[in-house]
Amino acid sequence: MTLICDLKAQDNIKGQYLCKFKQLLKNKNGKDYCTVRLQDHTGIIDGKIWSLHSGISAFEVDDIVELEGEVLLYQENLQLNITKLKKADEAEYDLKRFVPHTPKDPEVLESELFGFIDRITHPKIKQLLEAIFYDEVIYKEFLIHSAAKSVHHAYLSGLLEHTVTVTKIGVSLSALYEGVNQDLVTAGCLLHDIGKLYELSGFPKNDYSDEGQLIGHIVMGAELIHDYAAKIEDFPREAEMIIKHIILSHHGEYEYASPKRPKCIEAMIVHLADYSDAKLKMLEDMLQAGAEGDTYVGYNKILNRNIRKVRL
Repeated sequence: MTLICDLKAQDNIKGQYLCKFKQLLKNKNGKDYCTVRLQDHTGIIDGKIWSLHSGISAFEVDDIVELEGEVLLYQENLQLNITKLKKADEAEYDLKRFVPHTPKDPEVLESELFGFIDRITHPKIKQLLEAIFYDEVIYKEFLIHSAAKSVHHAYLSGLLEHTVTVTKIGVSLSALYEGVNQDLVTAGCLLHDIGKLYELSGFPKNDYSDEGQLIGHIVMGAELIHDYAAKIEDFPREAEMIIKHIILSHHGEYEYASPKRPKCIEAMIVHLADYSDAKLKMLEDMLQAGAEGDTYVGYNKILNRNIRKVRL
């Protein structure tokens, strides 16, 4: 299969791509044609289907399509002239080829995730984490889900990567201060974004669900913890309350959609761990995307500053 980054004018190609945009139009003679935008993990290219004949099967946005066509140069940009197209069979492709994914090894991240659970000493908190992360549906989705739509870790297995990094930061911080319950910090870090499984749809769409728009991942995460804790006999009420408080306060301030602000040291540590990874990931992404010779790599609207690359 030809990657988009390798396409050249006058190439005749056969490949599979993710359709991210589709529009049916009419030319000046009133004949239907279709314009599409296609992507794989290396880039995006526009395409045209000038003739809607029997070799063009039905497809929709967010479908993986298999096509044949020619690469043309149009107004100094590459464009596909598509002659055949059909929806690809799910058994014939790996989603990693079409959407961005974590640069880290997912199997290593998975091992680190369950390693944190294994090191929990409080039997009921450990039981809660095992009940959630060993749930077959949650387990399957958590390993591949995005952590955001666009801001940070917005790619395949981004939630897993973000969660593991936040937990590493949280565990490290908790060891520096007296009186910190490390089991609660670890549980809070591992569960802080669990609601993202329901706030965002899976790939290739990766967009807000109706429940995500109306309720949000913070409240949904707290609800999930309540539901799973209720199934565990004699689960400590205070442990449930503190874990839910950590989830409800992990955005730190009301203006950042946090229903509560951190009121215990464990909640503050989880908030700072999450904040640190989110902001540093934004910087890392910009620095890696910047051109080789650039000193300033661009202005980040969320961080509200121009980002500089350091060379010593």
